[in-house]
Amino acid sequence: MNQKMSNKFTMFKQFMGWILFPVVTALTLMLSVPSHAETTDQGKILVLGDSLSSGYNFSPDKTWVALLDKKLSEENINYQVINSSISGDTTTQGLQRLPKLLEVHQPDMVIIELGGNDGIRGFPPNSIKSNLDKLVKMSKQSGADVLLLGIRIFPNYGERYADAFFNNYQKVADSNEVALVPFFLENVGGKDNLMQKDGIHPNEKAQPILLDNVWPKVQEVLKAE
Repeated sequence: MNQKMSNKFTMFKQFMGWILFPVVTALTLMLSVPSHAETTDQGKILVLGDSLSSGYNFSPDKTWVALLDKKLSEENINYQVINSSISGDTTTQGLQRLPKLLEVHQPDMVIIELGGNDGIRGFPPNSIKSNLDKLVKMSKQSGADVLLLGIRIFPNYGERYADAFFNNYQKVADSNEVALVPFFLENVGGKDNLMQKDGIHPNEKAQPILLDNVWPKVQEVLKAE
């Protein structure tokens, strides 16, 4: 190879090096850096509830559910909270809605806050228990962990009914081995400054207390995953 051809060959190698270096570098970075989906993948917590969780008579962004979402963010716990609570819902209506919610959202945890409206309407305790049991089993079968929120009702139908209603939650939690907040309205129920005029629904000021009642159990379930 003469000198002229040698010089042309050297220049060609340099030119190809200038082209290939940024391409190789870009490919290396693409292979070594995790994708956006991998770094931002969130868990999901579905709340299936009634007016105690939907924001009855105040803004939904002030509910204990919204405060839970904010708390998780502040604690750098990468979970999204989906509030699927509807005022007036019974356990029967929850059973009708839950399959589609599980299919669409595929939650990692389901928080069940239902039963109060069943009690107010005087539904049989055994029927309420059966529905709660189905809600828990359906959630677990989808692969989600479950947190059950217990409710007390006024003894309008007698103490025997009220006790049977309240004991349902512990029985369902025990038989399905799921986490339980024994009384969701602890430190709120019966306190005029924290309840709305109807004496049934907590007001906006009560929402941080409700979160305090739920938060330790949420942490417990998340750590167990």
